[in-house]
Amino acid sequence: MSKYEKEILDTVALHGTVSVMALAEQLSVTDQTVRRIVKPLVERGEVRKVHGAIVSVGAPNDPPLATRLVAHRHEKALIARMVAEIVPNGAALAIDTGSTSSFVAQALVRHRDLTVVTNSAHIASVLAMIDGNRVYMAGTQLRSHDGAAFDQSAFETVSRFTVDMAILSASLVHPELGFLANDQHEVDMAIAMARIADRRLMAVDHSKWHSTKANAPLRMPVMQAGDLLVTDRAPDPAFNALVADLDLRVP
Repeated sequence: MSKYEKEILDTVALHGTVSVMALAEQLSVTDQTVRRIVKPLVERGEVRKVHGAIVSVGAPNDPPLATRLVAHRHEKALIARMVAEIVPNGAALAIDTGSTSSFVAQALVRHRDLTVVTNSAHIASVLAMIDGNRVYMAGTQLRSHDGAAFDQSAFETVSRFTVDMAILSASLVHPELGFLANDQHEVDMAIAMARIADRRLMAVDHSKWHSTKANAPLRMPVMQAGDLLVTDRAPDPAFNALVADLDLRVP
């Protein structure tokens, strides 16, 4: 499998549906080259092609956590290490269910005396067994594909906390619309976590930066001046206005 094929499969698995134009921009090739690369993937049944876009053969808007943990894992690990350098020992955190947030949780295992509230069973399990940590699982009913909770008790638990920082992730970043997601429940939870935090940290890898909405139409909480944005690659100039007031951290 070529490098381009692998990156296309990772991107489609992450976003569900990606336009040919967006893939061409991401790979720095022409639309025709993308169509040529995708043709054997379609023939093997690994993706589907619709007019102007490539579609995952799995759940299009909600790929499993295991799939998202593989996609751009090196970039997410780099972002996670950067976040871990920002978070001090003893911090109180709200952490969402994104795959990048799972990498962040793993990078925080050497921290001590953290207080963490999360609606992700995966993240809770990573941080709960560390001596000195206090980890609160928000919610009771877990989704099958990522072990995340979005029932009423999840929101009630989060609302009772105050934290130093909310660590959030997004499905896509648009230069005018800001940080976007596919799932209304995830947006609602991000809003709930943002409300209880003194500061918000958005962790997104470079594959999320797109000039089209793709299949992520829902707006995440609006980041405030001084909030942190951690990414593995500086965004294009088209995003300058979006990030102007944020504390942008890149390698």
